[in-house]
Amino acid sequence: MTPRKLPPNASVATESDDGMLVAPAASRNAAVLCDLIARVAPSSGRALELASGTGQHVSAFARRMPGLHWQPSEVTLERRASIDAYSKGLGNTSPALHLDATVAGWHETIARQDLVVLVNLLHLISLPEVETLMAESARVLNLGGRLVLYGPFKRDGRLTSEGDQRFHDALVHQDPEIGYKDDTQIMALFSENDLELVEVVQMPANNLAFIGQKAAI
Repeated sequence: MTPRKLPPNASVATESDDGMLVAPAASRNAAVLCDLIARVAPSSGRALELASGTGQHVSAFARRMPGLHWQPSEVTLERRASIDAYSKGLGNTSPALHLDATVAGWHETIARQDLVVLVNLLHLISLPEVETLMAESARVLNLGGRLVLYGPFKRDGRLTSEGDQRFHDALVHQDPEIGYKDDTQIMALFSENDLELVEVVQMPANNLAFIGQKAAI
């Protein structure tokens, strides 16, 4: 996705001495995301993480779920270098792929996957970009493969906490095309892309996780 100028708290990461970027949000939610994905993911196969960020998540996923071979991806060179630093020595993780998940057609460029994971991106891109991302994710999945989306969302058109309202307002002020998406929009996109909505999970810090499965057409 094309990098946007975002509010300072939208995507914060600092660099450590070893070149690894550290995002406080990723440090906080890695454990709960590992628990969730380990519960809903296939036990083996190929797994793609879109917008892998610093690499903190995918390295944690790879250690927790060794039966899956993980393919991280990112747009910026700096973050791909950080991802590779985190994944160094992990035999079930490929080097970070340069991939803009909001551009149509990317599913044709990589192998079919059994799992696609996306964490904390949908509120930072426009609705048309979300639509493209979900359509491409559905196309790259094998039958029975699963898509996991995690992040902050509106509930039935409403923001449900003061913190969410402030963050959403800051995002929209910066770029009117972005901001929190509604849970009903996401559920509709699952259906439109032949993805059976398996579960919606209430997560810590008022986040949601949507789990969908590629259905036979």
